[in-house]
Amino acid sequence: MLVTSSMNKLSFLVSLTTSDNDYQIEQAASAESTARRLGVDLQIIYADNDAINQSQQLLQVIQSGSRPSAIVFEPAGSTGLPQVARAGAMAGMGWVILNREADYVVQLRSSYKVPVFCITSDHKEIGRVQGRQIGALLPRGGAVLYIEGPSGSDAAQQRTEGMQQTKPANVQVRTVRAQWTEGSAHQAVSAWLRLSTSRTLQLEAIIAQDDSMAMGARKAFQEISDMEQRDRWLSLPFTGCDGMPKTGQAWVRNGLLAGTVIVPANAGLALEMLAKAIQGGTMPPERTFTEVRSYPPIEEMAAAQRSRRPV
Repeated sequence: MLVTSSMNKLSFLVSLTTSDNDYQIEQAASAESTARRLGVDLQIIYADNDAINQSQQLLQVIQSGSRPSAIVFEPAGSTGLPQVARAGAMAGMGWVILNREADYVVQLRSSYKVPVFCITSDHKEIGRVQGRQIGALLPRGGAVLYIEGPSGSDAAQQRTEGMQQTKPANVQVRTVRAQWTEGSAHQAVSAWLRLSTSRTLQLEAIIAQDDSMAMGARKAFQEISDMEQRDRWLSLPFTGCDGMPKTGQAWVRNGLLAGTVIVPANAGLALEMLAKAIQGGTMPPERTFTEVRSYPPIEEMAAAQRSRRPV
């Protein structure tokens, strides 16, 4: 059994990777609306995509005199900050990891009477959905430019693995990396366009692991001075991931994206599970998956592509 607490004493800290990403913005909004509904105190901080900064921020909170009831964090780097997690649990704080799994969760759950768990999207399944979207967009095969997240990101690696599992064998993938933001993707694609290979490669689609990065790529293509080349690039289908209602889904509806993968924000769910666990003295499941889906459905994407480019 966990140590219980009264609801009016609960306070939570949410640590997100950046404020310059539509999914992270939705994570913050999800946490804020849930905190208001539950009547708990909430503080949100951002790591600026810097794992060292995130670690220092969290250690400072843990070592402070006024500690929150629990910390909810989305890792900015390649690890789940195991030493920080242990310090938090030792100090009596709950610990929740968003969109990442960590081996240390099992040990902390058995050693400390605080809620420790992870809530994550199935990143391989996100990649599998993107692979199926590629099949819908390229029925004859071809090549795509794939904008991948940072090299140290488990989410990026797992999405790539999933995409490779389901994309058609006759589709080749050319990869550039960015940092989950529109600005970083704009820079990466702009640099790629300066390479001579970009001018000789015939691509059929631009596929990004994040909606913001897809829009950053569009911005880079919009800046091409050669009107014919610019129009050719912008006529290709672009897809992303996250599918937030006001960004990714809206961009699909207005034609800027051909598709996205809806990945529900889960920070609010983390707060709900924490409050229930602390109030009731029960340990939540070690891992909770949130479901993902293609938007629009794969069949609609295939039909739209057939009408756009008749077979």
